[in-house]
Order: sequence, then C-alpha cells, then structure tokens
Amino acid sequence: MTIMPSAAQPEPGPFARAISAQFRSSLARQRISGVKLGAMVGKSQSYISKRLRDEAAFTCNDVEDICAALGEDLFEVLRAAVIASRRARLDP
Repeated sequence: MTIMPSAAQPEPGPFARAISAQFRSSLARQRISGVKLGAMVGKSQSYISKRLRDEAAFTCNDVEDICAALGEDLFEVLRAAVIASRRARLDP
C-alpha cells in the first residue's frame, strides 16, 4: 500500500459549505452528534467535525455515506445545496 503525503486542501467553496449546512441541519433535526455520525459512517470525530465546521470539504463518497446514514435523499440534499450555493454567490 502506497501512502501519499497529504497536500493542503483548498478552502471549501459555496457548494461544499452548503452541503455541510444541509448535514448540520439534518443532525440537529435528528439530534445526532458529530461523534455518532462519525461512528455511523466509519470516520473519526475529528474528520467529521473539521468538515462540519467548513475547514475541509466532504468527499462525494462521504456525501453518499452520510445521506444513507441519516436517511436523507441524496438528490434532495444536492438540490438544496445547489440552490443555497447559488444564493451565496449572488449575495456575498
């Protein structure tokens, strides 16, 4: 197994921030902590927390896994994030 050095990740853009906002909302509605979410999707608490605080972006695989774990419709999460990110770009 080859381990690649971790490169600096770009700051999450409007779409990535909108995705994390959708997840924060779902977590609050369902009263699920970031720690529990991490356990549900096989990620560490620090990995999840960093992304929920918009310090890094979730991967596409993360989005799929989290939607499944939270019982959220992937299409609806993405649709809501597209709408929110468009608004953010128009109203900085």
